[in-house]
Amino acid sequence: MADKLDALRSLMSSHSPPLDALVVPSEDYHQSEYVSSRDKRREFVSGFTGSTGLALITRKEALLWTDARYFLQAAQQLSDQWKLMRIGEDPAVDVWMVDNLPHDAAIGTDPWCVSIDTAQRWEPAFAKKQQKLVQTSTNLVDEVWKNRPPLEINPVNVHALEFAGRSATDKLNDLRERLTQEKARGIIITALDEVAWLYNIRGSDVSYCPVVQAFAIVTRTSAFFYVDQRKLSSEVVNHMQVSGYLMENGIEVREYGAVTADVSSLASNQLGPCAFKETQSEVSGGTETGSREDAAESIKTEAEDGGSDDLIWADPGSCCYALYSKLDSNRFLLKQSPLALAKALKNPIELDGLRKAHIRDGAAVVQYLVWLDKQMHENYGASGYFEEGETLAQKKLEGKKLTELTVSDKLESFRASKEHFKSLSFPTISSVGPNAAMNHYRPQPNTCAELDADSIYLFDSGAQYLDGTTDITRTVHFGRPSAHEKACYTAVLKGHIALGNARFPKGTTGYALDILARLPLWKDGLDYRHGTGHGIGSYLNVHEGPHSISYGTRALNVPMQASMTVTDEPGYYEDGNFGIRLENLLVVIEADTKFNFGDKGYLSFEHITWAPYQTKLINLSLLTTEEIDWLNAYHSKCRDILAPYLDDAEMAWLKKATEPVRA
Repeated sequence: MADKLDALRSLMSSHSPPLDALVVPSEDYHQSEYVSSRDKRREFVSGFTGSTGLALITRKEALLWTDARYFLQAAQQLSDQWKLMRIGEDPAVDVWMVDNLPHDAAIGTDPWCVSIDTAQRWEPAFAKKQQKLVQTSTNLVDEVWKNRPPLEINPVNVHALEFAGRSATDKLNDLRERLTQEKARGIIITALDEVAWLYNIRGSDVSYCPVVQAFAIVTRTSAFFYVDQRKLSSEVVNHMQVSGYLMENGIEVREYGAVTADVSSLASNQLGPCAFKETQSEVSGGTETGSREDAAESIKTEAEDGGSDDLIWADPGSCCYALYSKLDSNRFLLKQSPLALAKALKNPIELDGLRKAHIRDGAAVVQYLVWLDKQMHENYGASGYFEEGETLAQKKLEGKKLTELTVSDKLESFRASKEHFKSLSFPTISSVGPNAAMNHYRPQPNTCAELDADSIYLFDSGAQYLDGTTDITRTVHFGRPSAHEKACYTAVLKGHIALGNARFPKGTTGYALDILARLPLWKDGLDYRHGTGHGIGSYLNVHEGPHSISYGTRALNVPMQASMTVTDEPGYYEDGNFGIRLENLLVVIEADTKFNFGDKGYLSFEHITWAPYQTKLINLSLLTTEEIDWLNAYHSKCRDILAPYLDDAEMAWLKKATEPVRA
């Protein structure tokens, strides 16, 4: 680690101008939450493997900022050369830089890895001390990363209409209507899931996320797809052409790196389709579509379409500073991408696919619990999933050791056997005892814990299926849970039920709903440091906005709307002891209320995740009659819905796990 920091500081000193600090974000050129292995620069320099964080290297210090999900993990993974900065507790990175770096300090960063929002927040803060943000011409981390993973050429795939529900042509038409409404000439689309959703394509450039490293630009008359063309098959190119491919509104394939020049062309009203170019003809493997005259007329049309309709739309949260900073800022409309909400509002085909995917996924989770229950009893003398007896003397056989990693591999195998399975949707959080207190713990081969019949086991997992993305968390105990563990589990369950059963007027945000999941915990002086719910993609990213359920201010931005998906996942984490989380996916639906105050209309939630809650961990005396009725009704649905996917032994186990309970 010291060698990396020394090498970076040497580059900082020799840089023109010399750098007083270097910012190393977690994000890639598309501001992604999850990035490819070759883009994990912050992980490389710091050793911290969490998905969220920012490293700052000065001439004498190295600091890492991360959020509450990763406080424990970061404290364990960072060497003594690093200082952990806790977001929400310690000064924000820009505040720290202003207060601690010299007057006139030069602060370097790769502008491709910083969003417009971030840069615009930092620069005024730096100006207070005449500090300046310096855009490095190369990424300094890449220069010292000698064994950086190579660029992979992963194929792009067409996402079939039977799963997508709407054609790329229809989506482009809707997008162009928004451009007209906002008086924008065109839009730069940088978020990988938005590019994939718009063009109905998928890929595997980022582990667990079926996206393609690509940009898109859409104007009122043209559409462009910027990608390494070696990834494209004739089927994909044909898909691009068939999706409304006429000279005036087609999807033209261009090289990934051409986006920089084309953004400049867009700003000068010179960007138009050039299907006559040799590169495009070679990729399509076919003849030229359209003439030079057609293309020239299209460019002319766009150039004449100026006046007040001259803006370039860019999402300041996902568009990198590099594409923005070299152009006239007055030419930009900085506003959230219209695709964020359009993607979040699932169409009927997507919702049907998500429901089906979650049924198959629920069956895999039940099969896993059946298997794990048997293994814990046979190999560890555990009383098991249903009983609360003392753990017997271990009778573990040689080679039968169960670790957090080996059992999560077994869970993956159950999922992999299901129809339309493609991959996991994120690394499985398989955590025993104290490890479960780390919100986003990921077991590693050399350090993962062995399962313990006398400790809580939390697993948060999901999969990518062609018809939907899943994310579910269950917490179980195979021995005798303590009264405290039961009380905490019950409080989490009460919050989980309260949120899932909520009815609320249209226009309500996730910020307002978040308290429902926390109230039962607050009653006992408990809480959790993460948000309560996030959207989920349709065979796309497992974390999807723009909505969320959280105490964070971002949850104020977008109200809940019918056909959105959102998770319901309260928890409680006791450092050094255990962690509890329960998670289902909800679909926002229209609510049938007796009255309709203010003619607003009301919404509610539909659960589409199906797996039992461990009744052994519930203190039933703490549940209300309504909560017990809900639990029994949910468990009854689990039996009915999952029955076709389970064999006789598995079904017998599920029946026992979902027997009605009484206070």
